[in-house]
Amino acid sequence: MKYREFGKTGVKISALGFGAMRLPTLELNGKTAFDHDESVRIIHKAFELGVNYIDTAPYYCDRESEIIVGKALKGCRDKVYLSTKNPIENDSGEDWRKRLESSLSKLDTDRIDFYHMWGISLEAFRTKIDVPGGPMEAALRAKEEGLIRHISFSFHDKAENMLPIIDSGYFETVLMQYNLMDRSNEASLAYAHEKGLGTVIMGPVGGGRLGYASAAIADLLPGKVKSSPQIALRFVLSNPAVDCALSGMGTEAMVAENAEIASKESPLSPTEIERVNAAMAENKKLEGLYCTGCNYCMPCPAGVNIPLNFQIMNYHRVYGLTDYAKEQYRMIGAVDWMKGEKASACVECGECEEKCPQKLEIRKQLKETAAALG
Repeated sequence: MKYREFGKTGVKISALGFGAMRLPTLELNGKTAFDHDESVRIIHKAFELGVNYIDTAPYYCDRESEIIVGKALKGCRDKVYLSTKNPIENDSGEDWRKRLESSLSKLDTDRIDFYHMWGISLEAFRTKIDVPGGPMEAALRAKEEGLIRHISFSFHDKAENMLPIIDSGYFETVLMQYNLMDRSNEASLAYAHEKGLGTVIMGPVGGGRLGYASAAIADLLPGKVKSSPQIALRFVLSNPAVDCALSGMGTEAMVAENAEIASKESPLSPTEIERVNAAMAENKKLEGLYCTGCNYCMPCPAGVNIPLNFQIMNYHRVYGLTDYAKEQYRMIGAVDWMKGEKASACVECGECEEKCPQKLEIRKQLKETAAALG
């Protein structure tokens, strides 16, 4: 396992971190439950292979993740750096403290090494966190008491909004999204590293997208990778601004494969990185030929979420992530975060094409989407 300086924290962190969000389950009395014993065994395997950073959160795995991680840390607490998170529900420092104490209890530990303001935006930082009597004041007190070692934040806002949070000077590490298909945080990642913050990446395989088989992704480095997840993790770890990549690992085989990648001195050579960057840039151009996501075509009289359908179609058409695309297509209209109708609901009125600045044949593309993914 390779270890990297974790910003200015004085800590050396393993290049691979264990994300305790996708722990294994079992059938118990006809119901699905999280398998505590198997989860602990897998986590211990990661520790044996050199992983020294584990990340959890209060709501992961139906609120059981912190409990499972606490069990796994028994007997090795001083050898592993523990990260968890505090959901910023309001601007009360007192409520923030209660949530901290709840996590300490579930984890059955006396301190948390890297404690995150969870998924914050710049607005939340300014209006709920850095306020009199608020969470930041409570965090600084908890740090003085030794309940937390380092104050961190995780981030899902616009990339440019990360910079003022970094410049506030409160935070020592940051957890952010970055992967082969989503590089919007690349400049902010470099800035955080330059300013001395420890950097951890979530979603190195694109939130599961790159966990699916794809010849288009594997062919970025023909003959040199076994799977899409492998090239995705190697790409992230090749960025010099990345200290650690979190992976949600649910089997020993996944742990072993990822640990092998994180044990390489140089996951990708400069030539390989150049090749991958050039190929992905071409893929981005192809995406734009089918739809730029400008939303001018909306709203659709039939309720079709045209940009979402085309985004999912691009996973199939451009990146070869067909199984993932079919899975996502089935979810349109079935879950709150994927609103609207599927491509099959198109009534071919043509109103969208009149509004499209690219003059795309939207009706034809919707038919193709429904046929390929429906």
